[in-house]
Amino acid sequence: MTSGLPPSAPYGHVCWVYDDQAGFDRQARAFLTAGLAPGERLWYVTAGRPEPVLAQLSTAPALRDALARGVAQVVPLDGTYRAGTVVDGPAQVRAYAAATDAALAAGYRGLRVVAEATPLVRSPAQLDAFTRYEHQVDRYMRTRPFSAMCGYDRRELGSQVVAELACLHPETNAAEAPFQLYACDPADDRAGLAGELDRSGHDLLRTALERADLRPLDGRLVVEAPRLRFIDHRALLMLRDYARRRGATLVLRSPHAGLARLAALLNLSGLQVELAR
Repeated sequence: MTSGLPPSAPYGHVCWVYDDQAGFDRQARAFLTAGLAPGERLWYVTAGRPEPVLAQLSTAPALRDALARGVAQVVPLDGTYRAGTVVDGPAQVRAYAAATDAALAAGYRGLRVVAEATPLVRSPAQLDAFTRYEHQVDRYMRTRPFSAMCGYDRRELGSQVVAELACLHPETNAAEAPFQLYACDPADDRAGLAGELDRSGHDLLRTALERADLRPLDGRLVVEAPRLRFIDHRALLMLRDYARRRGATLVLRSPHAGLARLAALLNLSGLQVELAR
């Protein structure tokens, strides 16, 4: 998805890539404002001084009022993540789970966060750990009232890093990511797959699958693909082989009959395509 993201999605995981701070600020205000009607606690996580963030949020009257009432807060990055270090994914998920529970205990309906995450992915080690964490926290979001928009500065990170981050979010404005691999049901680690997968995305898919570390259940690795517009035979082989290495059959669920026909033509063992309405 390259534009027009729905900031009002009830519990979502959005990657927003920007080239200018003002554009990111507008989207951050929209995303946070969408949490007011359902009664969510709002956080803006920043590595910079809080004063400029407070000023730009206050340009929206609803957020200015939310800040005054303590519904919205500006939170320092080092109070939420450990900037400059490699993220501990499971520990970070637990931290957000605790913050979500605290919001619920305080009477809110959930926790909605904007995080300017560029400082957390500057080194290769940081990027590898953080992309793995992105899929872990995405699984948590499937069942709990927590949503987040992660902001990344394209000018600093470059297109390749942006693609590696964006493809592990269910929603993104980044044209660099031709597909999205995301969590569906944490109980059996079902994944979702959207977008287009052709030759240009094979290397990115290989990296994304390694970082997502999908786990089969009862010998089946299920991938829901209602928004997958195109996939070539090599990408299908990659998915099938990924499942095989985990001792599983790949089950790809799609509403597109053409995908089932392609799988039948290839006659691949270890691959099932189920037509879904």
